[in-house]
Amino acid sequence: MIDIQPYTQRRARLLRQMQHGIAVIPTAPEALRNNDTQYPYRFDSSFYYLSGFAEPEAVLVLIAGAAAQSILFCREKNPEREIWDGHRFGPAAAQEKFGFDAAFPIAQLDEKLTELMANQTTLFYPLGYDTAWDERIIKLRNAMQAKVRGGVRAPDKICDVHALINEMRLFKDAHELDIMCNAAAISAKAHRRAMQFSRPGQFEYEIEAELLHEFCRHGARYPAYTSIVATGANACVLHYVENNAQLKEGELLLIDAGCERDGYASDITRTFPVNGRFSAAQKDVYEIVLAAQAAAIAAAQPNNAWDAPHHAALHVLAQGFVDLQLCQGSVDGVLESESYKKFYMHRTGHWLGMDVHDVGDYKMADNWRALEPGMVLTVEPGCYIRPADDVPAALWNIGIRIEDDVVITTTGNEVLTEAAPKTVAAIEELMKIKI
Repeated sequence: MIDIQPYTQRRARLLRQMQHGIAVIPTAPEALRNNDTQYPYRFDSSFYYLSGFAEPEAVLVLIAGAAAQSILFCREKNPEREIWDGHRFGPAAAQEKFGFDAAFPIAQLDEKLTELMANQTTLFYPLGYDTAWDERIIKLRNAMQAKVRGGVRAPDKICDVHALINEMRLFKDAHELDIMCNAAAISAKAHRRAMQFSRPGQFEYEIEAELLHEFCRHGARYPAYTSIVATGANACVLHYVENNAQLKEGELLLIDAGCERDGYASDITRTFPVNGRFSAAQKDVYEIVLAAQAAAIAAAQPNNAWDAPHHAALHVLAQGFVDLQLCQGSVDGVLESESYKKFYMHRTGHWLGMDVHDVGDYKMADNWRALEPGMVLTVEPGCYIRPADDVPAALWNIGIRIEDDVVITTTGNEVLTEAAPKTVAAIEELMKIKI
């Protein structure tokens, strides 16, 4: 049974923000993988956020004003195609089940849009996201302008509808947080399984298979992004995805992986020893990164600036890099010179939601925005030490990142992914039990 209330409420909210005009929001197209084989279909996030409708070839049209309307264009019922490709709602059933005021076949879109856009002052549309759609919308608008002498007025203003939707999506409602908690729980189970399965001699892709197995068996069919399973020196490549190297005795394994559940992403990174026991050098670096993450999570508080967690992590990392003789001088000097970037070159987090790097502005009027309840972000400091003459050899090829998903609450924050072990003691204890 589809709970349409969250979607109808979001559409109503967007209509209020529009005040007047018409919004046209298409879903994502299907994508060809090779020849006549397609990639698994994934809807456009903003379209689904407002509609709950997961089929391809669909467009949402919203008309604001006193007589507000919510209209869906979708594929017609087609018994022959449904034998091959599966169920289609069709306009009539989609209107009823998803709470639209009207629904029409997608083949009628251009004709109906010409009618619906007439005499609307503003067109809200996702500008620049799809060239073919941009051309189609402009062509329709130009055709309407040609009818001006007949008393038909085309919208004289085009606004990027994502400016409104992205701000809405930044703040997760209870419905979204329930799904994200479930996604986080599934991903935490997958990371636990990976820790218990890993041992020297296996290949990275074998560990990836265990992650996917755990995702699927709990109802999350797909990863939220391509899993990173990186052993040894591969862990020092931030976006490593080859996942084809063999795990070796004495190395660390960095896994950055999360499932997608009902359209929402989770995003966890854990780093652990392949043999189940941290070496002294590995432990020294790991404890620094873990302390940096703890400081960052503590700084992820309502009313703190977005970059407060990043700066909290940087101070701990800079001190640790000085202690390990990776950086020279004082902590303030390391931060000012940015010499730490040799070993930590990315920021400490990003928004999380329907997209793993979710939408929403990080700054407001050139200032980092304040964290507010309902925002969800990742907290993921790291340290990546490549071989170099000025780096102690015992630290070479140690790559560590620790990442959790954090929701800002009215009183502080909640770590959604806490069930994935991350202390040295907890990891080593879990890895004693092999599967």
